[in-house]
Amino acid sequence: MPTAEMTGRVVVITGGANGMGEATAHTFARAGATVVIADIDTERSPLVEAEVRERGGDAHAIVTDVREPEQVADLIARVRARWGRVDVLHNNAASLELTAHDRTVLDTEPGLFLETLRGNLYSIFLTTRAVLPTMLEQGSGSIVNIASASALAGEVQLTSYGVSKAAVVQLTRATAVQYGKQGVRCNAIAPAVVKTRNVETYGTPQGEIIYRRAMATPDVAQPQDVADAVYFLGSDASRMITGQVLAVDGGLHASQPINADYRAWLTEGREPVA
Repeated sequence: MPTAEMTGRVVVITGGANGMGEATAHTFARAGATVVIADIDTERSPLVEAEVRERGGDAHAIVTDVREPEQVADLIARVRARWGRVDVLHNNAASLELTAHDRTVLDTEPGLFLETLRGNLYSIFLTTRAVLPTMLEQGSGSIVNIASASALAGEVQLTSYGVSKAAVVQLTRATAVQYGKQGVRCNAIAPAVVKTRNVETYGTPQGEIIYRRAMATPDVAQPQDVADAVYFLGSDASRMITGQVLAVDGGLHASQPINADYRAWLTEGREPVA
């Protein structure tokens, strides 16, 4: 449960109709924030809005394609016109449907590479650029971007996705450094696999098994695990944290790559295979 008071704060969540964004919307709403769900999903956006309100929260769905500059500008203009402020921008939206065809450098189509950058990076640039004037005028604001464990190390596939998320990390640092003195913080969260609807749709059971074997925790993350981290970085409890990447990865990057095979050998008697 959130511990910091968010009453009177306005939180914009892109991709807020599903998965981690949906869990984050409920988390901020429980703490008293007004939550704006900005999502391209015309079916689930009003459903999440209704669910938040049924639980006593304040939510407003604004259908938005965050890859389109005009729609992003309209989103922020509508929020500002109604509430006069934006306290937290959570950039969660991403083009996960493209990962099914995202392979090696040689096997990835140039068009898919560009579309992945457009959905995962350009969209965050647009929303950040649109919200900054409001936050600078307020003299305060927190931007929380979703990067990925794929941004922190090379993989045998997901070339476009990893590149786009690594660029999100650098955009996070640039934003934090350029606007920190004016009261705006910017951080990123790097999850490993998270058990969302999208991961179940576009991922594979084998992928989850591989991640779990390499992690230090017994299971992979749930959407609420990420939502709690977003809430912390969006709240005053993290007021001295900016330009950072918080890995919500079950210790994936704290572990030597050899540990999964060592564990299987030492505890299960399975000999390593060359």
